[in-house]
Amino acid sequence: MASYPSVSLFFPAWNEEDYVERAVSRALEVLPGLTDDFEIIVVDDASTDRTWEVCEELARKVPQLRVIHHPVNLKLGGAMRTGLAASTKDIVVYSDVDLPWDMRELERALHLMAYLEADMICAFRFDRTSEGARRIVYSYVYNLLIRSLFDIQIKDVNFSFKVMQRRVLESMELHSQGSFIDAELVVKAIRQGFRVFQMGVDYFPRTRGVSTLASPSVIATMVRELVALYPKLRSPEPPVHPVRLPPSVQQLHTVSPGHAARGSAHG
Repeated sequence: MASYPSVSLFFPAWNEEDYVERAVSRALEVLPGLTDDFEIIVVDDASTDRTWEVCEELARKVPQLRVIHHPVNLKLGGAMRTGLAASTKDIVVYSDVDLPWDMRELERALHLMAYLEADMICAFRFDRTSEGARRIVYSYVYNLLIRSLFDIQIKDVNFSFKVMQRRVLESMELHSQGSFIDAELVVKAIRQGFRVFQMGVDYFPRTRGVSTLASPSVIATMVRELVALYPKLRSPEPPVHPVRLPPSVQQLHTVSPGHAARGSAHG
């Protein structure tokens, strides 16, 4: 077994009865081969289908699984904040429950985190053509906007494959209720001097259910939260030093060791 640190893997879930069992099963196939200390957390965000019942049944069979139920829907931001707060291990991994990436990529992410002494690994999708033209355009414009407004080098800020050291989460308070929370998390980590890298992975679109991430209401919420949080997020940028890495592994920013604000209590 590889000697990786303890791992918390959490899935936010809203009306995902078709995916929950598959996600937990895939996690149980991979995590025991990486560490002997792990937990799986599913945050049921007030689902109206059988997601909660499926999760309860799984929890009776899987001792490493914890299920948290929201009585009121708190959207992606609320579900992510719950999952991050509930995670107890050294490394925290966030993924959508429909598994848009191969769970086996987690080993590569953990290896890169150790080898590069990274605080956060953010994945980006190699190929998104299966999503359709509208989703591709929305994503391109949004990522371009985030890069321009916050001067960060990032390809795919909202992709749901992020691996973080616990100290990153302990250093900040997240406020977003909607899908802007991904950008808030990454921007704050970079602004505080953490070492953030991104790596490319193959993308697997959902084959069941309907994604709501490109709906007008979700996009409107993201824009409102961006405007509201922009003054707090837009702070002086740490110095950037170029680094040569393979094409599929790109660092967002590098800072000198003395500049990193590890363990601080900034919000």
